[in-house]
Amino acid sequence: MADNAPAEVSSTHNIGHHISYEDLRGWLAETERLGELRTVEGASWEQDIGLACTLMKYSEDAPALLFDDIPGCEKGFRVLANIFGGKRKNMTLGFPTDLGKMELSEAWAGAYSHDDHDLIAPVYVDDGPIFENVRMGDDIDLDIFPAPIWHDGDGGRYIGTGSYNVTQDPDTGWLNLGTYRIMVKDSRTVAFNTGLGKHGRLHFEKHVARGEKTPVIMVIGGDPMAFIMGGYEVPSDISEFDVLGGLRGRSVELVRGKVTGLPFPANAEIVLEGYVDPEMLVPEGPFGDWCGSYTESGRTRPKCDIVATYHRNDPIILGFPPQHLPDEYSRFRAITRSALLRRNILAAGVPDVHEVWCHEVGGSHMLTGVSITQRYPGHATQAGQIAGQCQSGAYAGKWVIVVDEDIDVVNLEELIWAALMRCDPVTDIDFIKSAWTSFADPRIEPEERAKGNITNSRMIINACRPFHWREDFNKSTKPPEALLALAREKFGYLLE
Repeated sequence: MADNAPAEVSSTHNIGHHISYEDLRGWLAETERLGELRTVEGASWEQDIGLACTLMKYSEDAPALLFDDIPGCEKGFRVLANIFGGKRKNMTLGFPTDLGKMELSEAWAGAYSHDDHDLIAPVYVDDGPIFENVRMGDDIDLDIFPAPIWHDGDGGRYIGTGSYNVTQDPDTGWLNLGTYRIMVKDSRTVAFNTGLGKHGRLHFEKHVARGEKTPVIMVIGGDPMAFIMGGYEVPSDISEFDVLGGLRGRSVELVRGKVTGLPFPANAEIVLEGYVDPEMLVPEGPFGDWCGSYTESGRTRPKCDIVATYHRNDPIILGFPPQHLPDEYSRFRAITRSALLRRNILAAGVPDVHEVWCHEVGGSHMLTGVSITQRYPGHATQAGQIAGQCQSGAYAGKWVIVVDEDIDVVNLEELIWAALMRCDPVTDIDFIKSAWTSFADPRIEPEERAKGNITNSRMIINACRPFHWREDFNKSTKPPEALLALAREKFGYLLE
């Protein structure tokens, strides 16, 4: 990581892209300007906040919710939820609010870059709003924060859902941001949760091999773009802080923790600093996870002892709890993953890939639609296999459906129609075994989970017209777009 000298941003990847907020409070001001923020007073952390968020999942245009005057908590301690919807999802990513979902996905993929010449290193400063309130030692009390019970079947309070962890490779110094949920265990400890193969887990394993506890920073409320970076497929050895600087066109200002020395944004809302003890396991969950089901009962995770807490005056927890699918999380990931997955497929040498969509009903992982213009025998098979195993598609996938370019892959009904009408199950479906998946996958058999075999199989469905007789295939009755436009012009009033 570079020192304090900011680099120049490339003139090629931020065209038409501007992030208008500096921190979570700036984001709130922008969302209020769009008319998409509702303040809810008096909702309890025990049930009401979770109930309200559950209701919001049924509409993509539901407002963001800012919970205040939470019973049992100091006035001004707040919770923000449902950030990614309506026009504000475009604003969050830095684009005009009139872009549709596929347009927004493509625009985001064009702005995002982890190339060396697009990175801007952070700068370190001595102070910031995050140090307005500092607690250490016996003064630490996590119970002052209104961490909600998000789902009625959760095993406890989760302070971290819209959060990210900062860890450091003890060998190279590489800083990583990773989004891993954080369960409160008591007033001074939380559970440390990372999946196998994730960068935060790799750092943890290196410290364990050295016989050390793992230092960690947990940013509980902060810049939504930093949270997005924490859950993104940034390659190893590249710091998300550098990518974030490139997206903003300027360096991120960081301060250092007073105990571990690990950095975090100076304008964050709430930060926990601690050490993870690999030999002390604590129950973690159940939790309503991104698959739309609860994690298995009886799981344990390492305990993290909190050695310092930092928060701004009137701090805000950023909540991003998964719900039954489709939900806010899946809509967010569909937009931020789909176009990048398309670029991965093209980069692997597959030509004429039109659109890719990681469907919300599959948590943006388990159902992917890919449309192509067929150029040669086996083209569809190639596209499907690579979509299921490239960098952006390898984790937690399940179905890949490859279709011709006349199918709108964002439209779930069209995608399934193609799978039903253009696929022969015996000849057009392939399977990949022992693929990388998530602990959250409810289909992992208990015996395999106990052995640490966190793998699944993939189904690759060739729903293209058979290449060798595609010209003779029954023509679709789907009208061309020009004819649909004419129909809307003449008779659109009937739908008003």
